[in-house]
Amino acid sequence: MTMRFFLVDDDEAVRLMLTKIIEDEDLGEVAGEQVDGDQLSSSFLNMQKIDILFIDLLMPIKDGIETIRDLAGEYSGKIIMVSQVETKEMIGEAYALGAEYYVMKPINRIEIITVIRKVKERIQLEKSIQTIQTSLNSLLPAQTMEVRSGFSETKLADTGEYLLAELGIIGHNGAKDLLDILYFLFANEHSPASDQNFPSLKTIFEKTIQKRLGDSASEQAINREVKASEQRVRRAIIHSIIHFASLGLTDYANPKFEFYAAKFFDFITIRQKMTELQKDTNAAAPVKVNMKKFIQMFFFEAKRLRAENSHSY
Repeated sequence: MTMRFFLVDDDEAVRLMLTKIIEDEDLGEVAGEQVDGDQLSSSFLNMQKIDILFIDLLMPIKDGIETIRDLAGEYSGKIIMVSQVETKEMIGEAYALGAEYYVMKPINRIEIITVIRKVKERIQLEKSIQTIQTSLNSLLPAQTMEVRSGFSETKLADTGEYLLAELGIIGHNGAKDLLDILYFLFANEHSPASDQNFPSLKTIFEKTIQKRLGDSASEQAINREVKASEQRVRRAIIHSIIHFASLGLTDYANPKFEFYAAKFFDFITIRQKMTELQKDTNAAAPVKVNMKKFIQMFFFEAKRLRAENSHSY
């Protein structure tokens, strides 16, 4: 698949240099360019199927930060920011708005090639993950739990614990809650696990706690334990976010960071936490937690791992 690039920079020499590097190294094709961000829109970029957008920070009419702020959440490709200016505040804001990399001028050929290749790898990884998730969503498990091949809480626990270790929360208080949730989701999977028919968080927690406490438990006891379980899971997810933000700061190309960060979390949240940790390693600002996404991906990934190792079950 050929990557499509779009260049936004008021310096013609920079645009020419980027085009030459992309074409000489066979990294893709430059589909278009502009001298300012004022005419750029997410709908245009998406229609042009632009995979990677290079954008200058300082432009005469609409600067790079303002432009990517307007594109945030709508443009489906990746952004590489280029600038002569280097301040922690600007770099932090660029990353918080979704930029993949911040490259300093003057353009360094080796750095540009390396950055583009890393971004291409991320795009390919995300597309692979999307393909896996689509495949999982299309599965129609016709068997009941009793006849479904290989359902075993003991062996499922091995898969769950492996994932918890990968996510950096195997020893966390919320780990047992997440394993119990995994058992519930596997045991009650009677239809494709898509967003439309995936159980609500309320159902997941209530049914999991009911099984844990037994039929004789009072409604008051169940409600109390549901709230406690939700808090433990939320804290575990926050711990995992901090874990991956730290990994990303240490080594942005870390395989675990690349594979799990965007898959389990809203990546803007990881970016913001990375920025906070850069400024203060003891930062404890509120973290946005998408609990349903995390639990869904925990289940989907467990299914994928079990499918890959089905000969063991």
